[in-house]
Amino acid sequence: MDPATMANPCDHKPRDGGAHHQPASHHQPDAAPHHNPVESAVSPWRRSRERFFANRGGVAAGLFVLAIFVLCAAAPLIAPFPFEAQDLSLGPAAPSWEHWLGTDVLGRDVLSRLLYGGQISLKIGIVATAVSCVIGVFYGLVAGYFGGVADSAMMRIVDILYALPFTLFVILLTVVFGQDLWLIYVAIGAISWLTMARIVRSRAQELRTQPFIEAAICMGQTAPKILLRHLFPNVLGTVIVYATLTVPGIMLLEAFISFLGLGVKPPMTSWGLMIKEGTDAMADYPWLLIAPGAAFAGTLFALNVFGDALRDAFDPKKS
Repeated sequence: MDPATMANPCDHKPRDGGAHHQPASHHQPDAAPHHNPVESAVSPWRRSRERFFANRGGVAAGLFVLAIFVLCAAAPLIAPFPFEAQDLSLGPAAPSWEHWLGTDVLGRDVLSRLLYGGQISLKIGIVATAVSCVIGVFYGLVAGYFGGVADSAMMRIVDILYALPFTLFVILLTVVFGQDLWLIYVAIGAISWLTMARIVRSRAQELRTQPFIEAAICMGQTAPKILLRHLFPNVLGTVIVYATLTVPGIMLLEAFISFLGLGVKPPMTSWGLMIKEGTDAMADYPWLLIAPGAAFAGTLFALNVFGDALRDAFDPKKS
């Protein structure tokens, strides 16, 4: 047998008129473009980071929120006066070089109270959001992973809780158990987890059919290990995005409670309590309302813009 006939059939090329080689003038198709595996293997976190920094509005909002956090955290160092220091002889004075934002009806420096009040408002927003994230993420992961009857029962509980008047529930807690600051943190966080649970549950339902989850099950890994090691890291981006959108809502709820006189107790203060005090005297002393109102509105707006930018950056549908 001719050795030429024993060649690999995959290497066999059709003959053209007995010629073994195509003419030099024949146009050869362009080779497929070469992709650099280093360039193509860009992590989702890196793509999300690049999309976020391309959003100038989101970056500006993030820097504004960071500046507010730093200023409020450094209140003991930069506040010109103690927030509880009273000067009844001074009374409600308009803004001046000594008191940049003026003083209130008790002669207290508005700028100092604004910085210390921001500490309380931001702390309530962060701590209550953390509480809601812990409850909502755990609840949503369990419901989304197990599915079936357990999922249906757990979601019906969420639907029932959604029907309750949460604001009245928080007010009732503060009336019955007192206006303790940590109680306010827990109470607000304990009623703010429902939407987080639904979002995480939806994401967990999508992930539980992925090959890496099926492989973990085939390897005999337990449900808690799968939830913590495989599902939780993959929903973390979604949790971070929604958490940034939860903080302003919780701060607004705290401001409403303080506006009713059921939140932070004097001599402590918060932006909500300062807005209430400014509202009572806005006709005669408008600076008492303008300063906390502008700080509160600006921070809420920046947090929402920052959260929207993060949501767009972490959107898996965007390339």
